[in-house]
Amino acid sequence: MSHHQSHGEAAGQTSGGARRLLSGAARASGVRLVAIAAAGIVSAATAIALPAVLGHTLDLLLDGAVTTGAAGTWIGLCAALIVADMLSDSASALLTGTVTARSAAWIRGRALRHLLAVGPRGAGRFSPGDLVTRLTGNVTEAAVAPATVAAAVPALALPLGGLVALLLIDVWTAVAFLAGAPVLVLLLRAFTRDTSDAVTRYQRVQGDIAARLVEALGGARTVAAAGTQEWERARVLAPLPELGLRGRQVWRVYGTAVARGAVLVPLLETGVLAVGGLRLAAGELTVGELLAVFRYASLAAGIGAVVGQLAALIRSRAAARRTAALLAVPAMTYGTRQLPEHGPGRLEFRQVTVVREGRSVLREVDLVVPGGATLAVVGRSGAGKSVLAELAGRLADPDGGTVLLDGIPLSELERGALRREVGYAFERPVLFGATVHEALAFGPYEPDEPAVTAAARAAGADPFVRRLPTGYATPLSDAPLSGGEAQRLGLARAFAHAGRLLVLDDATSSLDSVTERQVVRALLHDVRAGTRVVIAHRASSAARADLVAWLDDGRIRGVGPHAALWRLPEYRAVFAAEADDHGVGGEGRECGDRGRSHDGGAPQGAAR
Repeated sequence: MSHHQSHGEAAGQTSGGARRLLSGAARASGVRLVAIAAAGIVSAATAIALPAVLGHTLDLLLDGAVTTGAAGTWIGLCAALIVADMLSDSASALLTGTVTARSAAWIRGRALRHLLAVGPRGAGRFSPGDLVTRLTGNVTEAAVAPATVAAAVPALALPLGGLVALLLIDVWTAVAFLAGAPVLVLLLRAFTRDTSDAVTRYQRVQGDIAARLVEALGGARTVAAAGTQEWERARVLAPLPELGLRGRQVWRVYGTAVARGAVLVPLLETGVLAVGGLRLAAGELTVGELLAVFRYASLAAGIGAVVGQLAALIRSRAAARRTAALLAVPAMTYGTRQLPEHGPGRLEFRQVTVVREGRSVLREVDLVVPGGATLAVVGRSGAGKSVLAELAGRLADPDGGTVLLDGIPLSELERGALRREVGYAFERPVLFGATVHEALAFGPYEPDEPAVTAAARAAGADPFVRRLPTGYATPLSDAPLSGGEAQRLGLARAFAHAGRLLVLDDATSSLDSVTERQVVRALLHDVRAGTRVVIAHRASSAARADLVAWLDDGRIRGVGPHAALWRLPEYRAVFAAEADDHGVGGEGRECGDRGRSHDGGAPQGAAR
């Protein structure tokens, strides 16, 4: 597992977070939990009363009271108790299923809302596969806890009630049972300790396998192209032996407890029955009382039911700790301030520093983007371009320094005010919605149909969308998209919601040069005027921007027009590899010509 995963795992081991999570789920089903406890108490009460009533009825029958009405009354009471026990058990089962489903929905909703609130950086502490495991299987197991706890009091009432009834009927039979009770207690303690450790390890390995599987599925084309299916299969299933080991350990602990109980309980019952037989021979017990004593000894030694409850509760708490690890990641908080009504979209970075895994990704970045300007951010791979793009619209917060929009720190803005005015387009957009239109309209507000169509036209998506079977109403599942088409739809979605700041994080990388020029032209003339931050890998993209911020190893190496920066050999070298990869050597020469004809001032902060 990764460092981030282990960090999240350590945070999740605190029992306090699991307790709070399960308490919240319990409060969400409070009335139903009371009903489960009430049904369980009725069931326990009938189970405790039934042996005494059966014993008394048997004594009446043996005394020849069958010809009188007394025996019939007691037989009717026995039947009523049995029916009451059946009805209460049925109600408890129905309520338990309902509460468990409601608890799962509540826990999953709470965890998912928090996960979305922490932002991409916080969620990145867990791998996608591990997140899926925590939000599905672990949540399902954790959801069992509230109903299990509600049924725990009635479950404990059975052995305690059986013991009290033994004491009331005959002290000596109770003493015979209590002689073996300490062994029962030790058995339960050992079971709890061993099961908790085994279940925790089992669930951790489950998450590890899920993480590997999601990684393999995400890279399925690469695996197929490399012909490494068998190697990848072996990698995904490598933790399987440990999973089997932990699973067998869980069942071994459970089986050992049940086996020991299967030996101990009959011994206890035999001892109680032996003492009861002696008391019967001495005339101190009746036959009916002996029957009741035997039944109460079985209830008092009900280790099987208690072990089952304990096992369910232990699994639930272990799963709740893994789910609570998600809630331990601090959520991104928002302020209450609003942006100036007619602000131009001036973006400013003041001494911004970002540290990832102990490495400084951005270092004391000072940068001002005038309102309405287009800024291209360039730099070698790993220079910090995408991190700067994340900070621009507050998908993440800096570890030091401040990012401001129209003079207001982003962290002080109200959530809606920020999201309405900042739009993003990514290299690999994820499209939400049932249809193409819904995917383009997805955002903080729903633009009208003409706005959606205009945005698609600006992004170069309108022609291929209209060729789909039902145009914009085509279900996404019926619209197989190439990488470039998906990227154009992502751009169209961003254009439809463009506010005073639009961030394009390598959002034109899958477009051919002609389409890219059309999109950039439309961005400058057909999309709502505002500030643009473009992560650029092509020299042509940088050349079309008003300003270029040149990042090098997390620092601003220079800021200025592309043509001015192009005079520097180190700057030109940034695009050399990209030009070779795309076969656009002429692009660099064109930019070089522009640079030689440009008579602007020296770039800000540029190395000479």
